[in-house]
Amino acid sequence: MKYQLIVAALCALPATAFAQNCEMKLGAMGPMSGGAAQWGLAMKSAAELAAAEVNQQGGVKMGDKTCKVVVVPYDSKYTADGAAAGSNAFAAQDIHLIIGPVGSPEATGIKPVAARNEQVAWNAAYAKNSLEPKFPLMFHIAPGPAVWGEAVVKRAMAVFPMKTVTLIAPNDQAGTDTVSLDVEAYKANKVATTEEYYQRGTTNFAPIVTRILAAKPDVVDTASSPPGDAGVIVKQLRLAGFTGAIGRLGGPGTDEIIRVSGGIDVLKDFFWFETVPTDDPKVRDIDAEYKKLLGKDPIGGTAVWADLPAARMTLKAVSIAGTDDAKAVAAALRTLPVDDPNIGKGYWTGKKQYGLAQELNFPFGIGIIKDGKNLGVERQEVKPE
Repeated sequence: MKYQLIVAALCALPATAFAQNCEMKLGAMGPMSGGAAQWGLAMKSAAELAAAEVNQQGGVKMGDKTCKVVVVPYDSKYTADGAAAGSNAFAAQDIHLIIGPVGSPEATGIKPVAARNEQVAWNAAYAKNSLEPKFPLMFHIAPGPAVWGEAVVKRAMAVFPMKTVTLIAPNDQAGTDTVSLDVEAYKANKVATTEEYYQRGTTNFAPIVTRILAAKPDVVDTASSPPGDAGVIVKQLRLAGFTGAIGRLGGPGTDEIIRVSGGIDVLKDFFWFETVPTDDPKVRDIDAEYKKLLGKDPIGGTAVWADLPAARMTLKAVSIAGTDDAKAVAAALRTLPVDDPNIGKGYWTGKKQYGLAQELNFPFGIGIIKDGKNLGVERQEVKPE
């Protein structure tokens, strides 16, 4: 009878109770402070949910052990130095797998350091060299504007006829690389472009706003400006009298832009790219699952949903490889199908643009706000490369 009671008690324990004989640390890196904090915190939330899912099932299999996954965050501050320092900090803790970093400066900083430390890392940068064959342990969370930019512009033009656009972005690799790709998308649709750049940390965009108003573009595109910066730009544009549509060929963050700018009535006319189809109920279920498993809401908005597949696939690859050794995990990752239970079926791409097919290409979304009313996000399917 006593034995039966012990067995019954063990069966009643949560699955995570069986993952205590060892731990596997998973790094989560990105800007977790400043204007781009939403993106870095999204990386952290995605890693946390993927870890919680695995831990609920007992942990990740590593050899003859079942290990609890523990997420270790690092604020890389959207800088190359920050990402390089983060890689070294993770290496000191024997962390071989990193979800992140986010932007192009961070990707530039982490690639050689992570290669030396033998770490798999997933960047979300739109840099033209986000992946390079000489860094085979680097993976890409989603394609950049070279893949989806024209589709977003075509959809926007059906709602907001335009002949001219001014693009605004930070004056660094993240900004200039993204804008150069965005320009190609607009020009392919016969829209003339001009460009404006600012230093990161800028809070007063009055000089730029003055030049934009003088140029009288039909549309202003905030490109890869962090959501916090983009919200301030929108607010200052509207206060100065700009009445045209505002676009965003630079990634998620619409909720934060609405908040910072002063509301959807201030934003008024807006179009943007979403890395996942955010109106899909299955995609939205991710937040409910996060709250169920972690007892709180995720931080990072829709970017959490986009970052999650990379974290899930990484932990699945660990179980296949039976180790968190970066080279073994990378080899296992390359064999996995791109198919997420919430987002749907995608493909490995990147070979054409980067020479390395280590980029996740999932269905994405195109959002429209017209006259202060959110018209929703249209799902866009993708094709193999």
